[in-house]
Amino acid sequence: MISLAALAALHEAGRSDAALPVQPVTVADGVVVRDGSVTVMATINLSRDSTYRESVAVSTEAAVRMARVQSALGAHIVDVGAEASSERAGRVTASQQVDRLLPVVAALRDEVVLSVETYEPEVVAAVLGAGARMLNLTGREHEDEMLRLVAEHDATVLMCFGEGANVREASELPVDGDAMAVLADHFAPRIERARSLGVERIVVDPGVGFHYTNLDRPLERVRHQTRILSQSFRLRSLGVPVGISLPHSYDLFEDEFRKGEGFFTVLAALGGTQLVRTHETAHVHRVLRALDVLEVS
Repeated sequence: MISLAALAALHEAGRSDAALPVQPVTVADGVVVRDGSVTVMATINLSRDSTYRESVAVSTEAAVRMARVQSALGAHIVDVGAEASSERAGRVTASQQVDRLLPVVAALRDEVVLSVETYEPEVVAAVLGAGARMLNLTGREHEDEMLRLVAEHDATVLMCFGEGANVREASELPVDGDAMAVLADHFAPRIERARSLGVERIVVDPGVGFHYTNLDRPLERVRHQTRILSQSFRLRSLGVPVGISLPHSYDLFEDEFRKGEGFFTVLAALGGTQLVRTHETAHVHRVLRALDVLEVS
């Protein structure tokens, strides 16, 4: 149940977590993921398999144009990926990803703060070397190698929840018991390992936007996503900011489901999320501005 009383009780129960400090993460000049504001990360997909059709770029030129538009609409970071993350999407080899991503990064590196989503070391090396400032890390098979590359390029890592080689593999999300405690236990050793490899800039992502075999019923899935959004402040014990991919439930919003991300933005902001990844930059930016003007926190 979502109510002012329930949110107040949740915050009171987690008061000790809410008081913990979180280290600001400077992704680039003028782009800092921190308390007090919510960083907006826009999404562009270079794969036609993406289910969010409006974010698909059919060419390098389209991707460059879309990134510039997203930045003008209020995105602080633009996340670009060459392989869709849905379970039915076709796989794209590392070399193919590099071929698709490099021209986009090269064209935008001096005007847009870029993040690249991948789980392939070859791709990480190429895009960070070309000027991308953040790795959206969605696989663990070569995690140490990719973290070393992040450190080498003094970049930021958005570390997504997951135990498999990549989030495209069928897996389960912890839904029984205290999911936030499970997430904290998952990320703590990964953060420690990243630090030991020289990574200084870390944001964690609970991974609610990916496919999970035990959350295949739409309303059950969105209820779980809502619980995570409203309790993200409980991950402050990790000492790093939290970034979340905003849901957009069709079963709740039907033909207006694109605008559902604005609704979930409110929950994310109230829950203490410092970064939101969205397909609806303009709408989310305006929702965040309204929360700021109205001093909702």
